[in-house]
Amino acid sequence: MSDIDGSASRAARDVRVVLSRLRRRLRETYDRRELTASQISLLSRLDREGPRSASELAAAERVRPQSVAASIAVLEERGMVARRRDPADGRRQVVSLSPAGRALLDSTRAAGEEWLARALHDHLDEAERRTVIAAMALLDRVAGLDRVAGPDRVAGR
Repeated sequence: MSDIDGSASRAARDVRVVLSRLRRRLRETYDRRELTASQISLLSRLDREGPRSASELAAAERVRPQSVAASIAVLEERGMVARRRDPADGRRQVVSLSPAGRALLDSTRAAGEEWLARALHDHLDEAERRTVIAAMALLDRVAGLDRVAGPDRVAGR
């Protein structure tokens, strides 16, 4: 039997459901240029973490290296990424975000933020928007727990 109280369980369920719906709505605003979600994810990872090898990307995305290789090929063909030899190990290739890939991510993020800002402005009053801001700070604190305290701490062990 779980030692988690009912309000924590309900909050967890509600956050998961709302974030899922919000993610879908934001994706509707994106200029994806017919890229798949996994290809967009690779672009975002390269933007956040910098140049990586295909095997590093596969491990980080938790997918097969063959899947990443196919996605990289498509992204490279569309000018979204560039490959170059790893200066530390000439046998490896490193993939980096190209200026076109960065521009796509920037426009995608701007479109999503514009839609969300408009929705918050049109449908929530100032007090409700302040509540959203406060809730985001709390959720950000929860999201950082496993990085700070480790997975055992999050699970209450």
